[in-house]
Amino acid sequence: MKLAPSAFTVALQFLTVLPVTLTAPPSPTTAGRSLLAYPWVGGIVGGLLVGLVWLLSSAPPLLVAGLLLALWVAVTGALHLDGLADSADGWLGGLGDRNKTLLIMHDPTCGSAAVVTLVIVLLLKWAALAALLSAGSWMAIGLAPIVGRAAAVALLASTPYARTDGIGTALSQHLPQTACRWLLAVVALLTLWLGGLPVLLVVLATIWLLRRAVLRRLGGTTGDTAGALVELTELAVLITTALAV
Repeated sequence: MKLAPSAFTVALQFLTVLPVTLTAPPSPTTAGRSLLAYPWVGGIVGGLLVGLVWLLSSAPPLLVAGLLLALWVAVTGALHLDGLADSADGWLGGLGDRNKTLLIMHDPTCGSAAVVTLVIVLLLKWAALAALLSAGSWMAIGLAPIVGRAAAVALLASTPYARTDGIGTALSQHLPQTACRWLLAVVALLTLWLGGLPVLLVVLATIWLLRRAVLRRLGGTTGDTAGALVELTELAVLITTALAV
C-alpha cells in the first residue's frame, strides 16, 4: 500500500533536488497545503548555506561567496532562476501584450533578456554575499531563502492565476488561507527580528511592485513570475543587509 505524500515532502521534492521520492501523486488538497511548507524548505536551504559558511570560515570571502552561490543554485535546481529568465524574456519580448508575454514565457529557450537578467542577478548575489562574509554577518544568508519562498506564497495566495492550466491554479485554490496568513505573519516577524525594519520594508515593496506589474500585464501571476519573485526577494534581503553592515 502506497502512503500519500505529506505536504512538506511535496514541497521539498518540488523546490529542491534533495533525494526525495513521492510514493504517490499528491492530492489537490495536499498540493495546496504544500505551499505552507515553502518557507520551511527555505529554512533547509538556508541551513545548508550557513553550514557551508561555518565549514569554510577560514577561506577567502570572495571564494566562499562563489561556492555559496553555486550550492544555492545547485540545491534548488535553478528552479527559480528559470522562472526569472522566462519572466525577463516575456516582459521584454511581450511588448505590453498579455497573450504574447504568456506565449514567450512558455517557450523553454532563453533570449538575450533572460541571459542578461540572470548574469546581473547572480553577480549582485555574489557581491552581496561577499560583502556579508567580509563583515562577518551571515544571518541574512540563512534568512533570504526563507523570505524568498514566503514571498512566493504571498503572491500565489493574493493574486489570481493568469493561466487556466498551470500548476499554480490548483495550488492557490487549495491553499488554506487562514493558516497562510499566520505563516506569513510569523515570517514577517522573523524578518523584522533577524533583518530589521529596513529589510522587511524592502521585501514588502518588492512583493507589492512585482504583484502590481503582473496584474497590469497579465491580469494575474504564473509559476514563472512566482519564481522570479523568489529570486528578487532573496536578492533584496542580501543587498539591503549588506548595505547596512
